[in-house]
Amino acid sequence: MVFRNFAVSLRPGIATFVFVWVSAFGLAADPPATATPLPHADILTADEREARAQTFIREKLQFWQERLNLEKWQVSVRLVRNTSLKPKTLGNIHWDASTMQATIDVQSSYDYKLPFREALDDMEFTIVHELVHLQLSSLPRSEASRSAEEHAVNEITQALINLAKR
Repeated sequence: MVFRNFAVSLRPGIATFVFVWVSAFGLAADPPATATPLPHADILTADEREARAQTFIREKLQFWQERLNLEKWQVSVRLVRNTSLKPKTLGNIHWDASTMQATIDVQSSYDYKLPFREALDDMEFTIVHELVHLQLSSLPRSEASRSAEEHAVNEITQALINLAKR
């Protein structure tokens, strides 16, 4: 099907991509329990929250990298202060397709105003979001398609996380 509007033309392709992805990888399986228990998270110091967040993001990266079939990539994740991120963003990814290496930056727990459990959920969303960008990295990109891609990546990310929690 050919559409004049590029953003509209992306939707059927993305929907098919997500359907095939979910079918192929069985994304409804239970995610692993977090090895970082959070009882009394409200009494942790800021440094303790950051240390737990560091462990959490490493675990989630490993889980989602396998789930999204990105094991060939060498991906690292790090917590960064929000001054290192673009305004109104919570993370980013930089990759080199020739070496299959990528780095995901996630906003540090020091900069979250949310309760710790919600901040961790948001960090997981950021990791999955950036990995979806990596999965789509071979597709053509332009400034004109950037907004449509960002919307699609957010929708795919939310769908994947919802499926994993079933």
